[in-house]
Amino acid sequence: MNKRVSNRRDFLGAGAAAATAWAGAKLYAADAAAHPGPNDTINLALIGCGARGGGQVMPAFMELPGVRFTAVCDVNANHLARTRQRAGGEKVAAYSDFRKLLEDKSIDAVVVATQAHWHVPIAVAACQAGKDVYLEKPLGNFIGEGRYLIEAADKYRRIVQIGTQQHSQEHYRKAVEIIQSGRLGDISMVEVWDHTYWAPGRGFPPDCDPPPELDWEFYVGPSPMRPYNPNIYYNYGYDWFKISGAGHQVAWGVHHFDIVLWAMGVKHPTAVSAFGGQFAYQDNSEWPNTFDAIAQFGPGPVAKNGFVLNYTMRLGSRRVRRSHSKCFYGTEATMVVDRSRISIAPEPKNERVQAGPGYLLSKEEEILPADDQNRHFAVFLENIRTRRQPETDAATGHRATNLGHLMNIAWQVGRSIRWDGEREQVVGDNEANALVHQAYRKPWELKV
Repeated sequence: MNKRVSNRRDFLGAGAAAATAWAGAKLYAADAAAHPGPNDTINLALIGCGARGGGQVMPAFMELPGVRFTAVCDVNANHLARTRQRAGGEKVAAYSDFRKLLEDKSIDAVVVATQAHWHVPIAVAACQAGKDVYLEKPLGNFIGEGRYLIEAADKYRRIVQIGTQQHSQEHYRKAVEIIQSGRLGDISMVEVWDHTYWAPGRGFPPDCDPPPELDWEFYVGPSPMRPYNPNIYYNYGYDWFKISGAGHQVAWGVHHFDIVLWAMGVKHPTAVSAFGGQFAYQDNSEWPNTFDAIAQFGPGPVAKNGFVLNYTMRLGSRRVRRSHSKCFYGTEATMVVDRSRISIAPEPKNERVQAGPGYLLSKEEEILPADDQNRHFAVFLENIRTRRQPETDAATGHRATNLGHLMNIAWQVGRSIRWDGEREQVVGDNEANALVHQAYRKPWELKV
């Protein structure tokens, strides 16, 4: 047996035994009717110990009262060991296989912070094991996965909350309230943009053997197997290769689209077009670094005649406007909202004054955010205790994730597509519709 594998198994086994003794005897997660009460500590487990999971999400949960991490899991031994120490050291169980972690009946809920291609299979398995789930966004790596998680959450009566944390922040909730009140008037267009600066890119490192700490076979999991490349894993490229992500239009877009669909009172577009390529720089990424998409929506409670959503993504420039934002254009006022603030500019109408080549615009009103960026984590714990389903449940996360995937489908086939959101099918385009579902690599499969 490989010495590295043997030592790793010894390490994992010892951690599991220690944590079992520490976690105590209360078993809540086996049935939806048995769950932590107001004064009981919630036992959490983290699956996915990378920068987001181990460095951001777990520490945020640990700041909240009434919660502790009793187990961690990752296919990278270095990430696993580091996160275990952050969680509490030897008393915390450590696993390289999430299926073993899910066998621990003392765990009430899991936080899934892996890459996107593992989100749905792990979350479904957690529901089957009687665990509630906090699932980092996006919901899945292709559209067809989402229905499985929706069904699993319902069948096993689990709390499943998607990590679109903006949904719980006070100023975003205020923005939605303003939009739905009619104060902006009839909204005909929404612009969404993700601008950042990654030039000159990550280059073209050759495929090579994976590092010794990483179980590459397990990492690839249900995705099609391909050789290891540093840009996929260690160079923050996981969102830019098809085995593990789908670009900013999905990874970042899901945050925006969640707010847009919620505020506008709609569920899905009727048509989508997309354009883009590696125009800002060249590297071995599989998704474009310069990308524009247009989605058309039918009538809704805010846009009585329908509206158009324009999405823009740039990795070669972040100047000009706020980097990750959305703008709602109404007949009475225009609103820009992002994590820094809400800005509302009333439509000047007859108050316009000629000022050189343009017009003098009305003064903007600003609403600043509260210090509540971690509120979403507290909401999840509240939902576990009350058994109240979250606003950002599996269905909501599914629809917000789908919009970015539809943009990618239109880009891949090189033409506009029409979308039947109720049946979740591309209309009249077999090539595009074939991209809605993807087969899992054996032996992985989705069963609810």
